[in-house]
Amino acid sequence: MNPNLARGLQVAWALPEFRGGLRHLIDLDEVSVLLATMSVPDHDREVERSLLRLLKSGLDTVEIREAVLLLLEQDDVRRPLVAAAESLADRPGQAAAIASAAEDPAVRREVRAVLDSGKVRELIWQVIENQFSNNRLGLIRRAAVLFVRHSSVRRLAWALRRHGVLRELRDKP
Repeated sequence: MNPNLARGLQVAWALPEFRGGLRHLIDLDEVSVLLATMSVPDHDREVERSLLRLLKSGLDTVEIREAVLLLLEQDDVRRPLVAAAESLADRPGQAAAIASAAEDPAVRREVRAVLDSGKVRELIWQVIENQFSNNRLGLIRRAAVLFVRHSSVRRLAWALRRHGVLRELRDKP
């Protein structure tokens, strides 16, 4: 394991707020199994749906959302995790863009605003569900609603674009 990643996870684990949020999460063994299955190239799409359902239920819980936001908002947690991600990345441009965005206070502020809004979280999950059902029209409609109705989503998208994250995610490896 990368030493920076290990240090970042140790720092995150030492935060009572982070551990308190995770305590309410579904069985951590289930998470481990889902993640291990996801790491196999030809995994079942149902595994992705299960992981997304788990993530959705977690982000709807205030304690878990706060624990996840700690990973982004606290310098002593974020920086080792970003360094680890950069060193493990097979796409250095994408890792650099994400690292740049993670260090921008405006991006962190907008991520919090987006995750704190129940209406925005619900629309994001609808976009994700439309993606799985191959409902392109529904996907485009929900994404448009997100941008039109929620200024925090627009500001976050522009900030991610400014750092090159959207370009890097769009480009194929």
